[in-house]
Amino acid sequence: MITVHHLNDSRSQRVLWLLEELGLPYEVTRYQRDAKTMLAPPELKAIHPLGKSPVLDDGAVRVAETGAIIEYLLEAHPGSGLRPAPNTPAGRRYTYWLHYAEGSAMTPLLLKLIFSQIPKRAPLLARPVAKGIARKVEDGLIAPQLKAHTAYWEAELARSEWFAGDTFSAADIMMSFPVEAAGSRVGYGADKPKLKAFLQRIHARPAWQRALERGGPYSYA
Repeated sequence: MITVHHLNDSRSQRVLWLLEELGLPYEVTRYQRDAKTMLAPPELKAIHPLGKSPVLDDGAVRVAETGAIIEYLLEAHPGSGLRPAPNTPAGRRYTYWLHYAEGSAMTPLLLKLIFSQIPKRAPLLARPVAKGIARKVEDGLIAPQLKAHTAYWEAELARSEWFAGDTFSAADIMMSFPVEAAGSRVGYGADKPKLKAFLQRIHARPAWQRALERGGPYSYA
């Protein structure tokens, strides 16, 4: 039996979604963030030294990191149609977006999250200064990067319905988190119809809906 070590409001939701797309039986071991710090509980360190989620157990095999888990599952269960053939245009796009999602895409999103927390966690007397510094960094560095990345996603989805081409793939599962997170943190206006349509398509998938039921309530904020 596959077990997913699942932290609430985390990127492990994508692993549940992939398992639902594959139609594989699995169990969910839940971990809850600290309500004040929003950090993972110490119990996760017994599963992985960094105390991070997702972690997947498949018998004697343990795999961490979302991208690595997705590659492991697709290799272990070929023929799913969720990975384009290698050495094809779709295959190359698939590989790119699979790795881009946790690489380039997440950097400005994580920075935005971190700098939004700095004024809240600063000592009371230092909060006005911390707020000013955080705003300067967000306006001068983070916001332009998020604008560039979301414009890039919009342009790519204008080329094809899905990130790797005309067919849904695991690259779309990987990209769902940055697309959802950016939509939650900066919003999508009238100039981002393709991104809005992408979110509508993934939310309509039965496997996505089943994964949400298994994983529990979710927030990208």
